[in-house]
Amino acid sequence: MKPSKIVVCGGGGFIGGHLVADLLRQGNQVRSVDVKPFEEWFQMFPESENLQLDLREKESCERAVADVDLVYDLAADMGGMGFIENNKALCMLSVLINTRMLMATKGAGANRYFYASSACVYATDKQTDPDVTALKEEDAYPAMPEDGYGWEKLFSERMCRHFREDFGITTRVARYHNVYGPHGTYDGGREKAPAAICRKVIEAKLSGKHEIEIWGDGKQTRSFQWIDDCVKGTQMIMNGDYAEPLNLGSSELVTINQLVDLAEDIAGLKLKRRYNLSAPKGVNGRNSDNTLIRKIYNWEPSTRLRDGLERTYRWIHDQMISAKTLQSVS
Repeated sequence: MKPSKIVVCGGGGFIGGHLVADLLRQGNQVRSVDVKPFEEWFQMFPESENLQLDLREKESCERAVADVDLVYDLAADMGGMGFIENNKALCMLSVLINTRMLMATKGAGANRYFYASSACVYATDKQTDPDVTALKEEDAYPAMPEDGYGWEKLFSERMCRHFREDFGITTRVARYHNVYGPHGTYDGGREKAPAAICRKVIEAKLSGKHEIEIWGDGKQTRSFQWIDDCVKGTQMIMNGDYAEPLNLGSSELVTINQLVDLAEDIAGLKLKRRYNLSAPKGVNGRNSDNTLIRKIYNWEPSTRLRDGLERTYRWIHDQMISAKTLQSVS
């Protein structure tokens, strides 16, 4: 495809930063937008136009999409399970971003609009057993998503559909399943399970206190998608012809205990496990059924969890060592 002028909303975030990097590598003209101060962006590239804008505001959205061909909307107030279970109203307020962004895209006449949805849209009554049946796209209805974050995502999916039907905007939607990798959050309360587990294992190794706290009983199941697969799938869905929401996630199902096993193996140690049964743990089981994305694109995320987790672990380890060194110097 010929180079395009593209805006990535949420470009200072984890997935957004990786997406900006890949779009720049392809020779595109990229505008990266995020609400965070520049020093808090996970990745920033001098080749892109970098703007700090609050996309809950109408004027900011209009500035973000001015003169662009493609709009990637990844902007949201979100985090791991500990954050979204305790900040339902904040998560719902992301509806302001998606509403303003769709309206601005319509006004600017951009060619395509991509919306980053989530597997949290799926009905919770289909996720009560760790031995879960992988979730198909049709399982989002009848609607019973996770409170707050899940409802916001499902509502915004419907907005994309109706803006496409009523106004002719070409919209595309991907339902992300647990994305992980380097250049992301690994502490502070917004981190997701792979990063949190890596950090806890590294802390145990560095401190010599060989124990780890696990949220829940460790038997809950998930699939975790490597960031490069997510970036590739995101662009495939954006540029493709399929208009309805698509799963974008790995189908490699593991328990949280097995995730800890992998991190321990990478670190070369075994830890005593303490289970915090009162901590947020989400649904008991969730996995991505990739039948539809394979049928449409003859592709699915395929990076093995062990391979991606090792690279993530090494990156987090280096960040923690650097921070510890700076702290000892100051």
